[in-house]
Parts: sequence; C-alpha cells; structure tokens
Amino acid sequence: MNIQHWLMIGCASVILAGCGNSVSSTQSSAPIAQSPDPVVESPEAVSTEAASPNNIANAEIVKSGSFESGEHPTAGTAQLVRRDGTVVLVFDQSFQTDNGPDLVVALHQSDNVLGSTNPPAYPLSEGDYVVLEPLRSTSGAQEYAVPSDLNPDDYRSAVIWCRRFNATFGAATLQ
Repeated sequence: MNIQHWLMIGCASVILAGCGNSVSSTQSSAPIAQSPDPVVESPEAVSTEAASPNNIANAEIVKSGSFESGEHPTAGTAQLVRRDGTVVLVFDQSFQTDNGPDLVVALHQSDNVLGSTNPPAYPLSEGDYVVLEPLRSTSGAQEYAVPSDLNPDDYRSAVIWCRRFNATFGAATLQ
C-alpha cells in the first residue's frame, strides 16, 4: 500500500474519533453559537442524590415535561422544581441521551423547540435560550441549578444541546 492510503486512513480515524467524544468535565467552554446572556454555570455541582423522589416530594413542581428525541435519541422527564427558595431543573432516573461533544443543558423560550427548528440538527437561534451548564451524565437522575436572576416563566423547554455543532439532541416542553 502506498503512503497516501495510510494517510487517508489516519485522517479518517482522527475525524471519527472527534465525532465520538463523550461527555466529560474537560469540554471546551467556547461556544459556537451562544445566547445573548453569558453562559451561566452553577458554581457547585448538585449531586444526583438531590434528585431523589423524597426531595422532589418536599418541593413545588413549577413545570414538567417529557423529553422528545431530536438529532439523537433522548428520553426521560424534566421538571422545574422550586425548593427552599431556589429553582432547579431535575431530570428523573429514566433520563437518557447519546454521548456527544460539548453537550450542555439549556432552557429555551419556545414550547416546541423541535417543531420550530429544522431537522436533522434542530439548530438553536441565538437569543432564544440560556445555557445552565455542561451535561454531567448521559443517563440517570441529575439536577441543575437555575440562576436566581432567571424567571422560570420565561422558558418553556429544557434542551440537551451540542454547542459545538449547534445540534439539539432532545427537548422537553415544560408545562
């Protein structure tokens, strides 16, 4: 085989490896498309144990909805919950989505994110969303603090979004 053949195989391997990056804590924080507000990341990690049914039962559910698949299979339930004067976005134990590069959790103003964008990527438009923080896990119960300066009534959907490629993995309409 000639050297060009081996170079093509090497380049293809690098490209494929880049498309299959999994969610990690070392993801790039530079957004391709960003909301008008700066990316808001919670200063402290909220444990998945905080999303247990007992803690949710002692809180007020503000809005709730089920995830629908966008560019990738996504399932589970999202709830905006008010507890002890703070609002958190809670994913239940059945939450699941695919791995991807630079996945983030966002709140979106539309009540039909997938219907208001175009497949297959379902790209988000700048100004319609706010990023809460990077997705911690592609499955299981977890929660994300909603900054106190955000009004939950202004957001109608929770979104799993690949910031690097502006692709919506899934969205849950919150009612």
